[in-house]
Amino acid sequence: MLEPVHFLLVDDLAENLLSLEALLRRDDLVLLKARSGEEALELLLRHDVALALLDVQMPGMDGFELAEFMRGNPRTSHVPIIFVTAGAADNQRRFRGYEAGAVDFIHKPIEADVLRSKANVFFDLYRQRQQIEHQRDELEAAAQALRRADRHKDSFLAVLAHELRNPVAALSGGLHLLGKDLPPERAKDIRARMDRMVGHLSHLIDDLLDVSRVSQGKISLKKERIELSEILRSAIEASQHNIDAAGHRFSTRIAPEAIWLDADHTRLAQVVANLLSNAAKYTPAGGDITLTAEARDGMAEISVADNGVGIPPEMQSRIFEIFAQVEDHLSRAQGGLGIGLALVKQLVTLHGGVIDVVSAGEGQGSMFSVRIPIASEPSAARVLKSPQATS
Repeated sequence: MLEPVHFLLVDDLAENLLSLEALLRRDDLVLLKARSGEEALELLLRHDVALALLDVQMPGMDGFELAEFMRGNPRTSHVPIIFVTAGAADNQRRFRGYEAGAVDFIHKPIEADVLRSKANVFFDLYRQRQQIEHQRDELEAAAQALRRADRHKDSFLAVLAHELRNPVAALSGGLHLLGKDLPPERAKDIRARMDRMVGHLSHLIDDLLDVSRVSQGKISLKKERIELSEILRSAIEASQHNIDAAGHRFSTRIAPEAIWLDADHTRLAQVVANLLSNAAKYTPAGGDITLTAEARDGMAEISVADNGVGIPPEMQSRIFEIFAQVEDHLSRAQGGLGIGLALVKQLVTLHGGVIDVVSAGEGQGSMFSVRIPIASEPSAARVLKSPQATS
């Protein structure tokens, strides 16, 4: 929304100011009134004015002197000036007025239609200038976003090349070794490593495909009425090995009552599992991770909290952007492309929900919270038992 337009009315007689105000009043227009040149200058210091209507004959500083002051000040030199005068329209007076920066003269008694017509021109011109400045700001913001996206793209391509090169090299080396006469146990170990590398590659490709599908609107949720505890159980099973591998203490605080959702079981479990795996990844070994779930104000609230490395304040507003990663955390990424949280946000949005993050800063841990609308429970619904708290 654009700021209101300001006009400045200057006349030493209060009744003349009231008349001008009555003639010019319209939506989105603020009329600033001054009864002297000094008072007008004070108003000009505080407000950006689209038009100044100045009475010529005023005691003390007259309209011409006020106009000269305005033209000499960079802040007000651009303000259009219309002189309002009851005096004779002699050439000398006109010359002095135009020399002082006037764009027009209006003589008393004022013709209402003429005044409104002239004032509307300057109102519209100022509005157009505001719109151009607003568009300029939007273009600059868009340009900054594009530059940031370009930097993210370059970083992403570097990470992707690294992530693909390592497993491909491992697979190539494994194939070379398997071509030799190896002991059965040694060959079995090589095949197991190759299988892990293939799984890693498949995971990377799946993430890329998911982000592409969601971004292009080509992903569709297979929603069903499901109890939240089932989703959480699947998410815990999918991420438990990451938590256990780092020796973290894991606990849950899940509401005992059934919380029903209209959701895609696989995708929502993917969201929670991603948050749990991230917590495990970015928390030093032996840390604490807590999964909380409850119903509040018609929403299912799912939170994953940890006491890990935390997120700097300047990154918290951008952590869900595609390819965004905290630079100091790259060493902990353990084979990630920086698209996990972006995908999580997109999947949560498709469910009509929201996600946010809270962190006191680096080394202070993080808490990611997801809010999904609760579905009305069917009368014949089976109440499923929630998973028990573990540690």
